[in-house]
Parts: sequence; structure tokens; C-alpha cells
Amino acid sequence: MQHKYKYIEKQYVGRDYIRICIRLVMAAFCFAAYVYERDRDNTVDLFLVVGFGIIAVSIVLLFLIHYQVRVQNKSVIIDGLWTSKKVKIDLISIVSVRKDIYSNYMFNNPVYNLHKKGSIRFYSSGKDAIVLTDRDGLEYFIGTQRPNEMLLVIQAEMKS
Repeated sequence: MQHKYKYIEKQYVGRDYIRICIRLVMAAFCFAAYVYERDRDNTVDLFLVVGFGIIAVSIVLLFLIHYQVRVQNKSVIIDGLWTSKKVKIDLISIVSVRKDIYSNYMFNNPVYNLHKKGSIRFYSSGKDAIVLTDRDGLEYFIGTQRPNEMLLVIQAEMKS
């Protein structure tokens, strides 16, 4: 069985630049503490192990999929990590689609299916989002790395 998707995008947990910088600064602190405290105690090796552990976890997070967005058959399907439920948004019930900024804050936590103040949010990294508004006024914020392409595909899918 062959699946044809109009649009597909994978969002990864560890590819947010701010979070990568935070993890690298923490690892650099561990390595600096290891070098500075080298002659004092035997427990200093723990800084080296923790620094390499932070880098190893950071590398694993780069390849860990947070969610996947697919557009097909007049619906947007968002499939999350392992035990997350699949969310299907029918484009028939959508009244408007627009490109918007996900949040004005510099630090945003990755979320999947977060219900907040009349909206449902999906976000991993970046600052752009596509906002779908349904007939009841509920807004779906879907974070994306390619907002223009996703917007055009959803608009074309709604018209067909």
C-alpha cells in the first residue's frame, strides 16, 4: 500500500538552537571544572563523566523525533512520540489558515497537544507556526520549520 502525502515534516526534540547552546555551556562548565580542579581530589573525574554524558544525550536528542506532521486527504495528521495519541484535524471544519509567530518568548518548551486558553499547541523548535481556526473558534498552533510551504499546501488542500 503506497501512501501519497501532500506535505510531510518531522520535528526533532534536540534541534532547538537555544537548548543546544544551553547543553553545550553546561558541558563546557563541566570540562572547565575538571581542568581547574584536577590536582585536588579524585572525585573530580565525575565532572569529566558528566560533561561527556551531556554531550552524548545532546547527540541522541538530535535524532529523536518529537512529532510528525502530514497533510493528506483533506486532513492534517500529527503523530507524536511513542505513546502519544495521533491527532487528526479535518480541513473541512477549518475556517481560516494563517502563518504566525508561535510565541514572543525566547525560550519555549517543546509541547505536544497542549490545551491552553482556547488553543491546542504543537511545538518543537523555531519561532514560526501555522494557525488553523475551526468553526468553534478553537485554534491549532502547529510549529513548523517551513511555514510558507505548509501554508500553501494546506490552502490548496482546502480548495480541492
